[in-house]
Amino acid sequence: MANSETGLSAQQRQAVAELGFDELTAALHPTFADDADAVLTTGLAASPGAASGVVAVGSQAALDLASAGHTVILVATETTPADVAAMGLSAGILTSRGGRASHAAVVARGWGIPAVCDAREVTVEADSFSIGDRRVTNGTAISIDGATGEVTLGGREVAGTGPSPGSGPMLPAEIAEVLDWADRVTAGRFAVLANADAAADAAAARSLGARGIGLCRTEHMFLEPDRLEIVQHVILTGHDEHLDDLESAQRNDVCELLEAMDGLPVTIRLLDAPMHEFLAGADPEVAAEWHEHNPMLGVRGVRLGLLRPDLYGAQVRAIAGAVAERRAAGGDPNVEIMVPLVSAASELGAAVSAIRAAWAGEQSGPVPRIGTMIETPRACLVAGQFAPGVDFVSFGTNDLTQMVFGFSRDDTAARVIAPYVADGLLEVDPFASLDPDGVGELMSGALTRCRAANPHLRAGMCGEHGGDPASIAFALDAGLDYVSCSPYRVPIARLAAAQMLLAASG
Repeated sequence: MANSETGLSAQQRQAVAELGFDELTAALHPTFADDADAVLTTGLAASPGAASGVVAVGSQAALDLASAGHTVILVATETTPADVAAMGLSAGILTSRGGRASHAAVVARGWGIPAVCDAREVTVEADSFSIGDRRVTNGTAISIDGATGEVTLGGREVAGTGPSPGSGPMLPAEIAEVLDWADRVTAGRFAVLANADAAADAAAARSLGARGIGLCRTEHMFLEPDRLEIVQHVILTGHDEHLDDLESAQRNDVCELLEAMDGLPVTIRLLDAPMHEFLAGADPEVAAEWHEHNPMLGVRGVRLGLLRPDLYGAQVRAIAGAVAERRAAGGDPNVEIMVPLVSAASELGAAVSAIRAAWAGEQSGPVPRIGTMIETPRACLVAGQFAPGVDFVSFGTNDLTQMVFGFSRDDTAARVIAPYVADGLLEVDPFASLDPDGVGELMSGALTRCRAANPHLRAGMCGEHGGDPASIAFALDAGLDYVSCSPYRVPIARLAAAQMLLAASG
């Protein structure tokens, strides 16, 4: 007999309840078929999967070796958005710095690429890396295991390939069927969206069951070499005669994203890269006045948008143009705009007014839903002041965790967090699983204040915690409406949400 609430039979409910996360992860990511021999080093298991390839230190080496037909493992001290092209051509990523919320880890999980980060024994040099007295040069075969953090010398046999967008079913049929049943449990009660910045990512997310895009990081679109120079000019001078070119390029990007997610919601976050990423490679003398000692807490997010309004204006016009283009082509674009790193209602009000004005100038129909990220402690405390002026809020738990703990996302994983967990000073890495007592308490209070001021406000969570089962349990208990996570974590989130709702219903 089918359950009246879900329409599922007892056997189907049992199948959802008994599908294991390990089984699902194994279907999503390749593993090594053999045991590791001599381990060179062990770092942070930042993105699951197994890969073998030749060492390529830095983006240029990765691009050169990949173009020569080699399978490469990109090695770097840390990565930035300027490395995205090389990362996309790499079978795996190894960095000597960076935690689970670092650039390398977040991008790797989004693309389903294995990554080992914060391998502190690794010293990265010009065309090699060293571990103690051992030097490993470009072109040397190594293997990395993103599930264990192990790095070994030489190639290893990989079992399975993981899902591949565009090449057929993304998951085995029997697992896909159970996840469809899981979606019937969560339907109308909780949604799983994806973090995706490009059409290919969006297509993968949709194939893996995402019900929309909860976070599109537009800075990844702006940091390609041909666009970065224009952005730099706008930041440094306040204007640029080529801003129309930048707007046109972003309009095409957004149009492709909306096409891939046609009919589903797409939340586009306005620029939020730290200043050192935007100004990488700029003339040091010209950029000197913008140098920051702590870029993560500097001129980024809404602050940059208000200081350099041409940038946010160009973005809004690009989004409006993409919506109009998709409608003209018979599509069904469903776009939302999100303002990042807000700490004061006055900031948010100024940004919302600018968005509305830029949109009205394009005559692209009604202004889309506008929301804000809540990712600073102050934003949590004054969230009730934000709620009346927006349609939704999204908790950015990566930055919020960093600010609440005072833990750098890039520097504390191996040196502080790992030994703290080992010694019992922390139960878990707070960047891997949401801290319910501190970060969670702030989020719950913020949500209460938001809903008191705007009872119909939609609320979600779009940090990497959105793919963690324990964090999803918190999201459900707190009353969030959705989570948004990396595409390859979407199936885990779908299953976790359904299992928790089934458990709660008895």
